[in-house]
Formats: sequence, structure tokens, C-alpha cells
Amino acid sequence: MSIATGSQSTGRPPGIDADTLAYELHGNCYLNITRRCTLRCEFCPKFNGTWVVQDYDLSLGAEPDADQLVAAVGDLARYREVVFCGLGEPTLRLDVLLEVARRLKERGAHVRINTDGLANLVHGRDVTTEFAGLIDSVSVSMNAQDAPTYERHCRPKLEGAFDAILDFVRKVKVHVPEVTLTAIDGLPGVDIDACQRTADELGVSFRRRVLDVVG
Repeated sequence: MSIATGSQSTGRPPGIDADTLAYELHGNCYLNITRRCTLRCEFCPKFNGTWVVQDYDLSLGAEPDADQLVAAVGDLARYREVVFCGLGEPTLRLDVLLEVARRLKERGAHVRINTDGLANLVHGRDVTTEFAGLIDSVSVSMNAQDAPTYERHCRPKLEGAFDAILDFVRKVKVHVPEVTLTAIDGLPGVDIDACQRTADELGVSFRRRVLDVVG
């Protein structure tokens, strides 16, 4: 597998073109470590026929190892932070994520995870303790103010997903300095003000995202 930083889409089927392991947006380096996910969000580009984000083809033919990901980052001085975020859920590859984070932190990187907040539910334990000292920031996609609305739009594979997100946030904020909840404005039935209130109650930041604006 070749390592590409910012390979452009060719329209080829997934895995045919060189894999984009690291891509640059907004002055950050984003790491694309898996195409697997715990959700089947109706608004996700991959469930609407494309793996392309901001002209980057994020389809993966195979999942990269830690050495490949660190090599794909290259010069850390180019970036404000390194973000684990592709069109899959990075915490599904927790061991690789933590190993890459450790190696990048040793070189002075600011490390963020963009996640669905279901890692504890998936792994059957509190994984947030393992983030301490390695992860500087976590952004959690809550996406709705209550379980029925969340399940309507995100279609989780596991039961109890919405409550698991809230519990994850309570736990992760103990170990990670910056925690942000996000929700998408424009999804039917989503109350952005209510999402903001949930973030306030949990004692974390909130960021409003916009439907169909990806990356």
C-alpha cells in the first residue's frame, strides 16, 4: 500500500487508488485510519455514494499500521494539530490510535480525536483512562438532543448508544483537557439549543455543525 498525503479522488472503486492516510485541512493533519464505523448515519457521505471529503478520497483498501500513519504525518511543524478523523470511527482501532498518539506526542504534537463517543460501549470498558497524557482534545458527535432523534439519523448498531455517549463524555473530560460536543444544524427534529444545554450540563464545550458541510 502506498502512503499518500492528500491524494485526490480518481473516481476509482475503494482500494484501487493510493490510500489517503493523512490529509491536510484548516492547517491540521487528519489521519484516516479505518473505514469501519459503529454508526450508519444517513447524512454520512459514504452512505450516500461517495468517500470523498474536500477532494480527498478517503476510501481505504487496507487499514494502515502505526508506522505507516506516523510516516504519513511527516513534518509536524506544518500543522497546528493532528486529528484522528476519516470516514470511519478511529476508536475502533484503539491500540493503533494510542500508539500513534504516543509517538506523535513524544515529538510535541497536539492530538485530537473526532469520535462518535461509543468507544466504551464497543470495547466493554472505560477506555478514556488510556487517553490521559496522550490526547489533548476530543470532539464527540452527539448529533441530537435525545435518543429517538439520534437513532433516527445515526442508526447505531448497538443498543443504548445515546446514553453511552453522555457517559463517555462524563468520563473522558476527567482525562482529556478539551472536550467538545457537536451537533448538526439542519437535520430534521434536531434542536441545537437543546444540544447546547446538554453540553453545558455536562460541563464541556459545544460546536454547531452545518448539514452537508463536511471537512
